[in-house]
Amino acid sequence: MRGSVLRLGFVAAGVVLGSAVVTSAAAAQAAPAVFKSSVHDYRVVPVVDGFVNPWGLAFVPGGDLLVTERPGRLRLVRGGKLLPTAVNGVPAVVAAGQGGLLDVVVHPNFAQNRYVYLTYSKQVNGGSTTALHRAKLVNDALVEGQDIFVADTRGRPGHFGSRLAFDGKGHLFMTVGDRQAPPEGDLPAHPAQDLSTHQGKVLRLMEDGTVPKDNPFVGRSGAKPEIWSYGHRNPQGLVVHPTTGAVWATEHGPQGGDELNLVEAGKNYGWPVVGFGVNYGPGKAIHASTMAPGMENAKHVWVPSIATSGLMVYTGDKFPAWKGSVFAGGLAGQRVARLTLDGARADLADNLARNLGRVRDVRQGPDGFVYVVLDDQQGKPTGIVRLEPVARR
Repeated sequence: MRGSVLRLGFVAAGVVLGSAVVTSAAAAQAAPAVFKSSVHDYRVVPVVDGFVNPWGLAFVPGGDLLVTERPGRLRLVRGGKLLPTAVNGVPAVVAAGQGGLLDVVVHPNFAQNRYVYLTYSKQVNGGSTTALHRAKLVNDALVEGQDIFVADTRGRPGHFGSRLAFDGKGHLFMTVGDRQAPPEGDLPAHPAQDLSTHQGKVLRLMEDGTVPKDNPFVGRSGAKPEIWSYGHRNPQGLVVHPTTGAVWATEHGPQGGDELNLVEAGKNYGWPVVGFGVNYGPGKAIHASTMAPGMENAKHVWVPSIATSGLMVYTGDKFPAWKGSVFAGGLAGQRVARLTLDGARADLADNLARNLGRVRDVRQGPDGFVYVVLDDQQGKPTGIVRLEPVARR
């Protein structure tokens, strides 16, 4: 059910206040501008440039960064420099439409097992689907790689979903989009509502890609046992809360209606039966209602859409007043939205990093700074920046 959760409006954050205190003209030229949020001042500092359609970011124990590029390359950043050669051993991707090489995470015990997980659009009979690949990173190359899960989907070359998150209990959550199945006709029969397909679902896997025995639809005839929740459109933000263990996801609405959801076992999140968006172009209505019995309310809805991508919960010490907040990237919105959590309630607090470019991913670094991956829709080279605190005066 959704009706009571619509919270519109954009907080006036990300306004330039002026440059930091400097001691020379040269330093003044180089100093990043200072921005203001509701509780912290911050500056945006370039980290590394030169990526083509970056999609996912992972921090490797020891200091390296792994960055996926959607055309099919996995890149390494070492000592603040992008290595000129892409990592060998990446699976062949279908780099068409919204497909390609997508998310990347490292195993919680990477230092011992060297496991890297990738999602990508994989060629299958009749088109492409979302696949999960696991390999070991050894001497800057992927070895012993194999697909440990291939989703049963079909459709247009878009809405692959594809975010990953470990829960620290031996499970890996994975999102799969609805593959742009048209939201028309018999909406309750849409693939996102159909438990016999992985389209429009959040999945829960074991770390080796097998099915947990306690998944909600295990043993149910006609249902995919990997499914954790259903009724999603295109979830491209996913995080397991490091304290509560709750699973949070953001998903793209159509024209309006991006959502932040608290994703719980066996529940239906409504797409495309209910929602706040309309069809592209003339804005023709999709849904008969914004709520329905048996369908979950989003915890926050963006109208207009910001095109949500990337999600994290901040736990660091560099921004004390941000601790416990959820950070959601926005592509079309060109921002990072900060939302405060109070149990299952989420409230928009700030819009950060405004107008730097399309935010594809947002992650907390091991240093406690907030890292933002920027993407250009036309494939022009872009970079990664980070938010660093500035003492408020």
